[in-house]
Amino acid sequence: MAKKTKTPLGIFTESIGLYFSNFDKFIQYMSFPVLGQIAGLALVFLITFFYTKNLPSLVFKYPALDNFNALILISIIITLPGLIIFVKAFWEYLVAYGAVNSMVENLLKSGRVYDFNAHTELIKRRTLSFIGLWFLFGIFSLFAICPLFWIICGIFAVYFVLVFQVFTYEPDLSPLGCVKRSLILVKGHFASTFMLLALIGTLTYIFIPQVFLKILDTAGINSCLTNWIIPLVNELPFDGINTLLASYGAKQITAYEIAIFTIQTFIAQILIQYTLPLRSILWALWYRELDIPAQNPEKKTKSKKKRPSERLMEESHKKYGTKKLDRNIIKRAMEKDDDV
Repeated sequence: MAKKTKTPLGIFTESIGLYFSNFDKFIQYMSFPVLGQIAGLALVFLITFFYTKNLPSLVFKYPALDNFNALILISIIITLPGLIIFVKAFWEYLVAYGAVNSMVENLLKSGRVYDFNAHTELIKRRTLSFIGLWFLFGIFSLFAICPLFWIICGIFAVYFVLVFQVFTYEPDLSPLGCVKRSLILVKGHFASTFMLLALIGTLTYIFIPQVFLKILDTAGINSCLTNWIIPLVNELPFDGINTLLASYGAKQITAYEIAIFTIQTFIAQILIQYTLPLRSILWALWYRELDIPAQNPEKKTKSKKKRPSERLMEESHKKYGTKKLDRNIIKRAMEKDDDV
């Protein structure tokens, strides 16, 4: 018997419910990927700022530093910790694109999410393919930057919106195969997919950040944060910047305007990244809706035999109930999968 179909609006509201019913767990899961990026960049910026500001006195005190190669080497060494933190957090953020999709099965069955390590390992196990998929995404983004390709890239963005869900649920496909599969799934459902993209984009990229920023502004927090970074912004060469803007007839800028823009951008970016699980849940639900075998089990062409990893996950769920999955279970599953 075919599965009862859901409307795009129904999937949109269901994804919101699943996300906010496990809001605390998703916040915890996304904290290092999100805040780690901010902390890494802030560390690099602050160290570079103070290093540059004190460079003349350092060179005067240590003449050996008056060498271009030495200065570059020191710059790399002192910024390396911040760069490591940023790269580690950024990688975990990218992995979350696939890991959250894996969590959806548990969300639909029990209404909750658990054992983040197991879901994350399912993606990291296929690191090369995952990097390949992001490489294709990067190429697409380069074309999308050019205004001449905005319309056609916008259309393809709708067709390719399910690539990370395909990657998670159909592990036998190559990165290029994931792109083709996403196109096939969305074909014939372009309007509905576009509507979902518009809804989730408006909610997570515009509505939530703007509401939160308005609350912070009303509470005076934005102004407080802005005053903290104005001393750093004042170090920028405003005379040169404003001279350049004046030559194009543009409005002059002030330190406060740059500071408040920086604060608002950082806060908005943090909120957008924290809502990644919401977007992933929505597209995972949409994938399940468009995947024909999932809707009509009688049309499945693949073997119904479950892989050892799937059986072990189910057995652990039955055995432990509300407890977390044994973290070693994923390792045993991988070993058994390789033996099959």
